[in-house]
Amino acid sequence: MPIFVLVAVLIKLFDRGPVLFSQTRVGKDGQDFRFYKFRSMPVGTGNISSAKVACVKLTWVGRFIRRTNVDELPQLFNILIGDMSVVGPRPPIPSQHELIALRRASKVLAFRPGLTGLAQINSFDGMRPDEKAKFDRQYTKQISMWTDFKIIFRTFGYLLRPPPTY
Repeated sequence: MPIFVLVAVLIKLFDRGPVLFSQTRVGKDGQDFRFYKFRSMPVGTGNISSAKVACVKLTWVGRFIRRTNVDELPQLFNILIGDMSVVGPRPPIPSQHELIALRRASKVLAFRPGLTGLAQINSFDGMRPDEKAKFDRQYTKQISMWTDFKIIFRTFGYLLRPPPTY
């Protein structure tokens, strides 16, 4: 909770916009849900996929919270209300038609999306939709508590990688 408060105060002090960013995402069974993050982009930035985030100038607080993935913490609320799980395919935005179609064809949409996942720990932001869908399909074929623990453990390694250049 102290991290939530600190990030909220920093966002308010240095950017004056809303603290949280909510967006429609595609979840289990292809159903839309509200997805929450700490806001890292300037007020008024439209819905863009994470692959296109390099085209947007982040706030300095936004760069920090993105690099540390602290911007993802509000998704714990999504997990608590049942829209997401800790591990699973990352939920796409509705305009990611190719990724959604690939997930639908391979029955990945039958699973709850996750805060982290197999594609996430394998350079998710730089992947083509077919690569993401391949990792998603692989994950859904080997779901187990042990697999989830390994992915969670590898997520910490992912967080320690050198920062992306935004």
